[in-house]
Amino acid sequence: MTNQGRKLEQAAKAAWLSYVAGKTQDEIAGIMGVSRQTAQRLVAQAMAEGIVKIRIDHPFAQSMDLAAGMRRKWGLELCEIAPADAPESGVALMLADAIEQWLRRPEPLTLAIGTGRTLRSAIAQLPHFDCPQHRVVSLTGNIAPDGSTAYYNVLFTLSDLVTARCFPLPLPVIAPTVHERQAVNGQPSIERLIRLSAEASVAFVGIGTVNDRAPLMLDGFLSRPDLDALVAAGAVGEITGWAYDAHGRLVEGLSNDRVASAPIPPRETTLVIGAAHGAEKIPAIRGALRGGLISGLITDATTAATLLKD
Repeated sequence: MTNQGRKLEQAAKAAWLSYVAGKTQDEIAGIMGVSRQTAQRLVAQAMAEGIVKIRIDHPFAQSMDLAAGMRRKWGLELCEIAPADAPESGVALMLADAIEQWLRRPEPLTLAIGTGRTLRSAIAQLPHFDCPQHRVVSLTGNIAPDGSTAYYNVLFTLSDLVTARCFPLPLPVIAPTVHERQAVNGQPSIERLIRLSAEASVAFVGIGTVNDRAPLMLDGFLSRPDLDALVAAGAVGEITGWAYDAHGRLVEGLSNDRVASAPIPPRETTLVIGAAHGAEKIPAIRGALRGGLISGLITDATTAATLLKD
């Protein structure tokens, strides 16, 4: 055996003792009759030579691989993947962690937030904490069609948990008419809030479907004829009320002319993180990714695997 071969054999033995037998470096040194420093060097050499192949047999390892693949494929700045065995709770918990990490930053920032069932579940996981240096602005109206507080709007719930300055948008998600939308959005106070949302460092939004179970219809913002017209125009999803097609292009006219919500923040300056999961949401998520409507995604492993196969 050559000297190089002997060195690799020694490195392989040291690596086996470390990673398989679970020995400490002092124990490896005693078994192999070398110094502790030599044992450490041999293990490092095994890694450098590619002798060691680490395989983590846990669903979270698969999730990390999927997240890396999603970032590469779709050009995402951020991607978090919950294990497939608990998609709903896992996505909500990851979304809550992401929101909390931003709100705990010491430097002042503006955080914009949308609406939806997943966001509501995530906010319910947040603790109480102080962050008076931050501003939180709603991207969507806070008023339901009957004039009550919109149930799935999360800003008021969040404002009870944090000391950040919170700015609600006192509007419906979709106004009854184009004229009413123009009237309310033209108010100076509303214009200031919409400008504020465009300055956000990060935005968290739900991704809604445009089908028979569309949240906008179930929550009373769209009628059945409104929904049918969007489907006929090619709409597959919506973010804060803005309907878009399979390529992520906003649908021209129809209910989009009546959306009172703020525009989706510019992805050039705002990290827009979408949260959604499940087979029913895949066309909407795919459209948002294709059109670059979001620059971050939090979903589950099964959904991510499907999106990677596209």
